[in-house]
Amino acid sequence: MKYIATIGGRSFEIDISEAGEILADGQRLELDFQSVADEPIYSMLLNGESFEANVSSGDTGVEVLLRGQLFLVDVEDERQRRLRQTADVAKVEEGEYNMAAPMPGLVVAVPVKVGQQVEKGENLIILESMKMQNELKAPRGGKVSSIRVGPGDSVDQYQVLLTLA
Repeated sequence: MKYIATIGGRSFEIDISEAGEILADGQRLELDFQSVADEPIYSMLLNGESFEANVSSGDTGVEVLLRGQLFLVDVEDERQRRLRQTADVAKVEEGEYNMAAPMPGLVVAVPVKVGQQVEKGENLIILESMKMQNELKAPRGGKVSSIRVGPGDSVDQYQVLLTLA
């Protein structure tokens, strides 16, 4: 699976094969990482060098604290990126908007209710995937007209989670 990680305006293509081989911008990496005591702290071995990183979900992506430096990372798979690049933004601004899961995962929380008025950027669903919590935010203001999932539900990629009117 190919991913695109963007840090400070610079994008990196990361390819993870089924065999676990990792290529970052075409360069092969030897990487092993493990969560420390089920916390957002990861112990990593990268090409034989040891690192410790704190990884958490932020307002605009993933926040990685590594060696005292904070990196804001936006990660999307190649399909998500193509969809985002080709999406017609005008369609989101009017009519019904169906929020779909960008990846398979587990619904952790739904901090809104049917009938609730929400503003652009407000959290609608918190989805856990690959041990990370992702806050799915409203792309525009509107009224929550339906919620199709609840906390504890497993969802598939592209499954509709809720609708804004």
